[in-house]
Amino acid sequence: MKLKYFGTAAAEGMPALFCYCEHCERAKKAGGKNIRTRSQALINDDLLIDLPPDTYMHILDYGLDLRSIEHILITHSHEDHLYPLELTNIRLPFAHRLPDAGPVNVYASPCSSAEVFRGAVKGQVLDDKHLKIKTVKAFEPFKVKNYNIIPLTANHDYSIDSLIYIISDGEKTMLYGNDTGWFPEETWAFLKNSGVRFDYVSLDCTCTGETVERPNGHMNLVACKATKEELLKIGCADEKTVFCLHHFSHNGGYTYEELVPIAEKMGFLVSYDTMEVEI
Repeated sequence: MKLKYFGTAAAEGMPALFCYCEHCERAKKAGGKNIRTRSQALINDDLLIDLPPDTYMHILDYGLDLRSIEHILITHSHEDHLYPLELTNIRLPFAHRLPDAGPVNVYASPCSSAEVFRGAVKGQVLDDKHLKIKTVKAFEPFKVKNYNIIPLTANHDYSIDSLIYIISDGEKTMLYGNDTGWFPEETWAFLKNSGVRFDYVSLDCTCTGETVERPNGHMNLVACKATKEELLKIGCADEKTVFCLHHFSHNGGYTYEELVPIAEKMGFLVSYDTMEVEI
């Protein structure tokens, strides 16, 4: 299973929109892996995670090819992860898709599905030829192509049913774990009893520089380390599991180059835009 990160920033991007703080200025000057767009990832060229406002940039600059994408997982309906109005451009005359192109299937929690519906209705594209909205719920497995997927409750914004996802292709299994703080008790309970073992774990590190061990909303280095230790303790991970920090804010205070040695000591990779990993 292959994973490519197209965007690795929190809502404001890095450098942040409208911001001229010291860290944003350093990121602009350094360029390269210090430039981060809004969060989006791709599994094996055919399963997209999230639809942020930067999707178009990911096509132009990072090589994202939507021709092979018929399935999109949505973590939650905050605008940096779901920009539903973009789906109105899937129909004529805005898009001339390939003749054999099927509908784009969007999988989302009840609140996020409703947001997709509202956005699509404005563009009048709600027909099976263009778009199918499929509501998924926490702890209820579903299948997409050859992927077995289990949504889990995230500790982020409970009012919109935020989710994180277990994704398996039958050989490898990963946890895509942002946006979330310390996992809710029901998620930990499910993991403890699931028998799942992760080959790869991608964790939220938005609040990089903070030191709260069990924060709400987003994680930091300390919380990511504690989460890793807990996953190892309950048997969901082992010495072969690869852990990666993901989803960063400029408020964290680190450039990519500064964060890498810190993460390495903790046993983590650090994601960056266009990073590809073979799981």
